[in-house]
Amino acid sequence: MNRKLLVLVIAGATLATGATAGEIYKYVDEDGNVHYLDRPTGASGEERMAITYTGTSGSTLSSQSKQREAYMAEREERRVARSEQAEAEAQAAVEREERAAKCQQNRSRLESYLQSARLYRENDEGEREYLNESEILEARQKVEELIKEYCS
Repeated sequence: MNRKLLVLVIAGATLATGATAGEIYKYVDEDGNVHYLDRPTGASGEERMAITYTGTSGSTLSSQSKQREAYMAEREERRVARSEQAEAEAQAAVEREERAAKCQQNRSRLESYLQSARLYRENDEGEREYLNESEILEARQKVEELIKEYCS
């Protein structure tokens, strides 16, 4: 009984193997259409094509999976880098705008200092204290330093 079962298993495996290798026949009909069939038709110009199949091993799939994971990780790293670069550029643009605003503010202040006949500051009680000549020069110098800092 076991021998019969063994013979059946071997015969089934042999038939299954033959089916995977398979034969394909190709021919061109009168209208120029190409046909592919799994059995010969006897048409003129028919040719047998040698088709073989080699299965994909698990190690090949694993290697492809690892390559895909590496590709996806690299792609994500590039996306994060682009995002960080865009954020840094946006922050730099904000800083440039702030510097330009401070530059303009200090230039206006210097212009005011140069055109005003008298300069003053308010004391703690809210009263005006007018600056003497040396205090005016000192205030102008401070504003000129700020202009150098923000406008360069």
